[in-house]
Amino acid sequence: MDGAPPPASPAGLSAYVVVSQLLGLTLLTTTGAWLGRYRGGVAWHSLLQFNVHPLCMVLGMVFLQGDALLVYRVFRHEAKRSTKALHALLHGLALVIALVGIVAVFESHRTKGIPNMYSLHSWCGMAAFVLYLLQWLLGCGFFLLPGASFSLRSRYKPQHVFFGIALFALSIAACLLGITEMLLFNIRDSYSQFVPEGVLANTLGVLLVAFGLVVGYVLTRDDWKRPPLAEELALSMDFKTLTEGESPGGGSQ
Repeated sequence: MDGAPPPASPAGLSAYVVVSQLLGLTLLTTTGAWLGRYRGGVAWHSLLQFNVHPLCMVLGMVFLQGDALLVYRVFRHEAKRSTKALHALLHGLALVIALVGIVAVFESHRTKGIPNMYSLHSWCGMAAFVLYLLQWLLGCGFFLLPGASFSLRSRYKPQHVFFGIALFALSIAACLLGITEMLLFNIRDSYSQFVPEGVLANTLGVLLVAFGLVVGYVLTRDDWKRPPLAEELALSMDFKTLTEGESPGGGSQ
């Protein structure tokens, strides 16, 4: 019935989503506190330009990417087209912010005469960004823009889902490597003495892992997946008929 309220979210889903957002906001606050209290803050045209990099990568490649992955779990009863657009928009915003962070670190290294792309952190981080950009472009091409057939979308969807989670995990791993590298560059001699900066940065690392685990748990619960709406099933059958030349009664994949 049109006037019937939408069904309630599965038990536990809302609680995990709330926990994920609390963790996400806390890790952003912790990043800001670390950079502000111990690294002098953030500025573009100064020696503090490097600090733009960790802030942007945590915000874009972790927090916003994680929220983009949760869109299909949170907006369960909205129109699929709107949900797709929000999913793509959040990923696109994450990419733009991450690009700002990458530009910041390259310019900072150039100013200070530091070589680029020699560490494991930089290799993993650049791989995560490039693959994330490719994932976003393919996702827009297959699912948001017209042109891809029903069977092509169906075959690509499992890869899209898997690499979405894998790239999120790789992004968190790159951030953990970056935190360790930054600490060893700046407080190598005192890090082992449990100095406050080291403890705060380690706490940030734990928060990153916790955020990733909660988001990953929500994404991998089969009973928390977004159910297709009745009108979406009808549109899917019509789309399959138009792109594959099959009759609507021929079954769906």
